[in-house]
Amino acid sequence: MSNSKIQVIFLALIFGLISFAGCYYDNSIVNDNEEFSGDVSFNDDIMVIFNKDCNTSGCHNTGGIKPDLSPSSAYNSLINGNYLNNGNPEESELYQWMKGNKSIPMPVSGPNISYNAKVLAWIKQGSLNN
Repeated sequence: MSNSKIQVIFLALIFGLISFAGCYYDNSIVNDNEEFSGDVSFNDDIMVIFNKDCNTSGCHNTGGIKPDLSPSSAYNSLINGNYLNNGNPEESELYQWMKGNKSIPMPVSGPNISYNAKVLAWIKQGSLNN
């Protein structure tokens, strides 16, 4: 195979990879305004999110990065640390971090539209410890 054919194939592969990455990003932004319409429970819905992606070792657990999102401390940490804004839920610090508007999005794997919708709905419903 000639050198020029190898170069063309290589450039086509690079172009394909760049195009694929761009399409993925577009798809993740389209549904950014998803809303959760049911009742949200702190223990049954929000703690599930924290237990799955937030309060793991070295992250938002006891002795880790604030806020402490371990089951025994999460609610008080969020309330006492002013991470919630019931007057303007979209401006809540917790929600802003989860959307990726503060710096590194939480969870670090990237914004999760379903998680964000549940957290925002919970804050809009009064951030109850239920």
